[in-house]
Order: sequence, then C-alpha cells, then structure tokens
Amino acid sequence: MLKLNGITKIFGGLTALEDVSFSVADGSITGVIGPNGAGKTTLFNIITGLYAQTAGEVYLGEKNISLFPPEALAGLGLVRTFQNVELFGQMTVLENVMVGLHTRSKSGIFSSAFKLPGQIKEEKYIKEKSLQWLEFTGLTDLADIQAGNLPFGKGRLLEISRALAVEPRAILMDEPAAGLNSRETAELALLIRRIRESGITVILVEHDMELVMDICDSIIVLNLGKKLAEGTPREIQENPAVISAYLGEG
Repeated sequence: MLKLNGITKIFGGLTALEDVSFSVADGSITGVIGPNGAGKTTLFNIITGLYAQTAGEVYLGEKNISLFPPEALAGLGLVRTFQNVELFGQMTVLENVMVGLHTRSKSGIFSSAFKLPGQIKEEKYIKEKSLQWLEFTGLTDLADIQAGNLPFGKGRLLEISRALAVEPRAILMDEPAAGLNSRETAELALLIRRIRESGITVILVEHDMELVMDICDSIIVLNLGKKLAEGTPREIQENPAVISAYLGEG
C-alpha cells in the first residue's frame, strides 16, 4: 500500500529524518511511535505532501508520489488528520463532511450558480453520502449542530468523518487520541478497527501506548530521526533498544 525508501529531511543544519525506510501492508493498522522530537510528524508531513523530503521516495502502491501536493494525494486516496482538530467552526457538522466530498465534485461554477439538474442531483448524493459517514462515526444526531460548538472528542470524530468522506485508500492520523478521555479513547479504538474492516489502511502516530499495542498490526519506532525498530506489538514491547530509548529503562 505505502512504501518509503530512504526518506531524509534536513532543515538548515538539523537532520530531522535520516534514511527512513519501511512498508505498510494493504488493509493494516500501522503505528509510528517514538519520543518527542523523533521525527514522527515530519514523516507524516512528507508522506502527505506538506514537506518536501531532502532525499528518498514515497510510493502509494506502484506510483511514486514523492513531492505530490496534498490535493493531488487526496485525489489518489491518501488523506490525513492533524494533532490539532481543524474544522470549519461556523458550518454544521454535516456541512463539514460535505466539504470532504466536494473535493470530488464534478459540477462547475456555472451549474452550481444556476442550480442545474446535474448539480442538484450531485448535491443530493453528497449529502446522502455525508450522512452515511456521520452514521459510521456515530455523529448522526449532531448533523445540524454548528461544528464550533462540539466538545473536543466529537470534533475529533468529525475530522475523521470528513477525511473518510473522500473514500480514501489510506488514512494517516496524527495523534488521534490526544486530548481524549479513557472512554473516548476506547471508542476511537473501535472506530479505527471499523475503518480497517471497511478496507481502508490506517497509519497513526500516537503517544498512547495502550492504544497502539491494542490495535496495531505492526509498529515503526523512530528515535532521533532514524528508524530504531519495526515489528509486531509484542516484538516492539520486548525489544531492548526500544525499552531503553523510548521507555527510558534498561
């Protein structure tokens, strides 16, 4: 599904990532972990086109997507969520999800301005699909609420709903459990499993180790910009280098 070859990123004289390579299996849940400053978010920013890598390539399937802009990657089925929830606060919950689907709208300015039959039909389809994604994430009852009035946990779910509305092949989540309480984190774990079961590959950066060990099929460990280890949750838990660098033991 996703393959990274020798990803290196240098900011001025600082090497944020150095020769990072790994593959993500189709239909899997992969976690990327590591101490603060390990390069996790920088890696996500490169994969999703926000940063240009200094060296290396990123592949989505067989396609080299290195240096593609985010909007092009969304069109190819690669989307992400961010550490800080980014919503259109003055729009309703439903409208926020519809924005995601509008990225694939075929109606132009003319047909939209004059409400031509094709545009009306497409808008109806977008609304119906958006409601389906709100049902998927458990937000149907909040469809008409202004997004800016949502509690933080529901806002996180809405951001995920909007990303899923694009019907991606893969979704990257940057610390999706940040700011959630234990109940919300448990619900998030169930949702991420449902996303995988729907055929979407999930890659997440996360500091909640209980969540990572519970839901991930494989884990990549970064430390000081380099890949320290890769394996199953059990292999990572038992890896001496990971225990020493990440858990501060040994």
